[in-house]
Amino acid sequence: MIDRSHSLPLARQARELGISRGSVYYLPRPVSEADLAIMRRIDELHLEFPFAGSRMLRDLLRQEGMKIGRQHVATLMKKMAIEAIYRRPNTSKPTPGHKVYPYLLRKLAIVRPNQVWATDISYIPMAKGFVYLVAIVDWFSRKVLAWRVSITMEADFCVEALEEALARFGKPEILNTDQGSQFTSMAFTSVLLREEIAISMDGRGAWRDNVMVERLWRSVKYEEVYLHAYGGVSEARSSIGRYLSFYNSRRPHSSLAAKTPDQTYFDNLPMLMAA
Repeated sequence: MIDRSHSLPLARQARELGISRGSVYYLPRPVSEADLAIMRRIDELHLEFPFAGSRMLRDLLRQEGMKIGRQHVATLMKKMAIEAIYRRPNTSKPTPGHKVYPYLLRKLAIVRPNQVWATDISYIPMAKGFVYLVAIVDWFSRKVLAWRVSITMEADFCVEALEEALARFGKPEILNTDQGSQFTSMAFTSVLLREEIAISMDGRGAWRDNVMVERLWRSVKYEEVYLHAYGGVSEARSSIGRYLSFYNSRRPHSSLAAKTPDQTYFDNLPMLMAA
């Protein structure tokens, strides 16, 4: 998002993007190995107990012999971009200039490919460090249409994945996201508005609103990520890519009558085109 070669001063670019000027110049310190181990375990506990906040996670970690305080857990959760998921009043304010859209999928029958797409970001631990994974998923078939791995939480890699999905598979009627700053940013929503795609956003903390992507993360982590200790970003990217290719083309799903996402997606496209 920030272009250091642009004639516009960095301070002005930061102001236009609604981000802190200090974040442009600040070089983050590496995360300690001790914190990386805790973050890996928090990620596992979050999948098992998605309703657990920083207090409960602190207590669960202490039961396992880790000496850690609630504020430390909360700091690591923020770094991982995870939070306890439960219904609560939406009292938080979006990033200045970012619009939050209503949830459009309640009681909607999703009966065909490219009717609804969904997207989300997940924390991916490595042997030393971590990355973030974004995926664009067709809700009807569960097919992963596009994905990207990034070392930062900027909106750019989300926009790249969205543009690839649109270029390869057409466009959906609706795209559903959470209220993360990447998805409420003008960089992301402007692509959807350009393509005349209806924008739907989860209620804050309401994991069931985007349950299809949450199920994908569970599969990715238990069947791929937790079985490996990626040595670097390139290894993580290639290994995750192989898994997602398997997930789309070979992995049967009980909810799809033992078919794969690819079979479910492509077998139903002729019906859609004929209609």
